[in-house]
Formats: sequence, structure tokens, C-alpha cells
Amino acid sequence: MGEKPFRAAQVFEWLYKRKAASFDEFTNLAKPLRDKLSARFAIGGLEVADKRESTDGTTKFLFRLGDGEHVETVLIPAGKRLTVCLSTQVGCKFACAFCASGRLGFKRNLRTSEITGQLLTVQKALGREPTNFVFMGMGEPLDNWDNVEKALRIMNAPEGLGIAARRMTVSTAGFVEAFGRIAALDLQINFSLSLHAVTDRLRDRLMPINRRFPLEEVVGAAEKYVRSGGRMMTLEYIVIAGVNDSLNDADGLAAIARRLKAKVNLIAYSPVEGCDFKSPSAAEVARFKRWLEERRVGTTLRLSKGADIAAACGQLAGKWGT
Repeated sequence: MGEKPFRAAQVFEWLYKRKAASFDEFTNLAKPLRDKLSARFAIGGLEVADKRESTDGTTKFLFRLGDGEHVETVLIPAGKRLTVCLSTQVGCKFACAFCASGRLGFKRNLRTSEITGQLLTVQKALGREPTNFVFMGMGEPLDNWDNVEKALRIMNAPEGLGIAARRMTVSTAGFVEAFGRIAALDLQINFSLSLHAVTDRLRDRLMPINRRFPLEEVVGAAEKYVRSGGRMMTLEYIVIAGVNDSLNDADGLAAIARRLKAKVNLIAYSPVEGCDFKSPSAAEVARFKRWLEERRVGTTLRLSKGADIAAACGQLAGKWGT
């Protein structure tokens, strides 16, 4: 636009530090420039189409996008932690058998503004700052990496939202093509791999992405990422009763975790409409956790909160208000 470079920094600060709602608030910019910006751009948060609160304190937001599509964002309290779970796509291409998002099919990628807009709108509604930020909502983050990377940099930038990289986590179902770009990001973000099965046969059934990126290719890419200096990885593993919770499954998961020097997050399967899978009992999950710990694998049981409002892991479908 022919303006001095420092004007960009001023605009950035008004948007993300001061969270201005209109260009009229940019008081250190001359009015002709404010008018020029207003003519070319718009500032606006996402429209909250619905908001629901769980009995366990979880809050789910349904956002209506400018083209009428919908995505969901979840706010999860846990002790002193308050985690925002962000979506990156409308629907998902990869149709994991246990996940509601993939049942929608893929509609489109979210723009950077729609990713950061989820966070800004939640912050405004909340009135305080979340502590952690995970890209584990609707969609596959690495399949929309250009926009996700921009969102991460805006969130991390001192002149932006100023969020420490180690408080942000990007999850992938195994989109190997972008593993190298995570390493090249040169931010100490957390990186997690949604594994959920330890054989190609079962992973093909549960996660069709495995047919494109087989298990050994995924684990090999993760191993290369770790060796490149990336932070310790986490393996996300949804425990499905009678499907992936045997002693052999524990053996295979432990072997992969030791190979990657990774820790494991166990999540009990939460029911999804149209899926025939069964949730494990607390005792069954505890037994699987014990097996992993006996095999020298650091393991955490992640409570899947918000099931009563369809906000638990795998339940986001973006369907309210449609």
C-alpha cells in the first residue's frame, strides 16, 4: 500500500495486543490511512452460533463462518490448566472410523483469520487467558499447514498474542508430507501423533490415512523429526473396547514409544453417533495403562471431558445451527 514498514507493526499490535474492533481505534495512524484500511479490509470476530457448557466445566463453541459453514472449538478446564482445542478445517478428508468430524466429509481449509479468530473470540468471552492451546479439533492440521503455520507464528509473536511455543501443541493423524515442515518451523511447539493402532491391518480399518502413509513410514518420519532436534513427541491413543486394548496392542505401542522416546496419552473412546465401537471401562483402561508402564513407557490417562455436550475427543461435528 506504499506505507512505511513500521505501520505494519502498528496494525499488528492493534489487532492482536489491543484487540481493536475497528480501524477507527487505530489512533496512532492518520485518518487517511485508517480510511484506506477500512476500504480494503474488515475486522471482525467469528459469529458464535451456539455455546454449550458441560457438567464437568467444559465449554463448546459453535462458530458460523462467513460462507455459512460451521466449526467447533472447545475450552477444557483441568486444575490450573485451561486448554483451548482449535479446529483447522471444516470437516476432514481422512475419515477416522471413531471420529465425528470425518463423517462430515471435507468442506474446506480454515483461513488463518478463522483459526486465530476462534482463539480471540473465546478469550473475549472468557475474560481471562487460557494456559494451553491444542490443534486437535476438527480437521488435520498438517493438511492445512500454510494457514496453521501463520496462526502459530501470530500466536507466538511477542508483538502478536505472545503465547509461549511450549504451550502450543499440534497433532497429526500421520500426514507425513508435512513432518519436515514442523521441524523447519524452528519453534519449540509440542508435536503429537494420533496413533490408535499398532498394525497396518487395524490402522487401515480405523484410520484410512494409513493406506496413504503406512505405519512404518509414519513412525520413521516421526523418528527423523525427533532426531532433528524436535521436542519429545506424544503418542495419542484412543482405547476402544475389544478393538485395540489387548496385551499385544500394549506390546506394540510400547515398542513404538520406546523407539521414539515418546510418552503416551491414553484416551477412553467416547461414543460417536453412527459408530458401533464401545467405550472401555475404567478398569480396562487402567489395565492397559499398567501394561505400558510395566514396559517402561511414560503414560498419562487423559480424561475425555465434555461427552454430555458432544465435546469429547472425536465428537466434534460442527452440526449445531445447520
